Amino acid sequence: MLATVTELVVNEETEDVIPSGFLFASVKNIGTEVLSVNGIPLAVGEAKSYPFVGKGYEEVAYEVGNEGSLSVLYIM
Repeated sequence: MLATVTELVVNEETEDVIPSGFLFASVKNIGTEVLSVNGIPLAVGEAKSYPFVGKGYEEVAYEVGNEGSLSVLYIM
């Protein structure tokens, strides 16, 4: 079975998650306001990654405000 890559840009007010079991993920704040990823503030222009560690991760929550924009990439 091959891995599935998901890439998306979230640019509307939302609370969502990167689903549990992902093998790698990267998020970057490409908007104009501070966002929240896994309960931690992510400043404008900052990125955060969850590298491959040999097993899947638990889900990671993110929150985007009405002026925010988040680039999300994850591999299942």
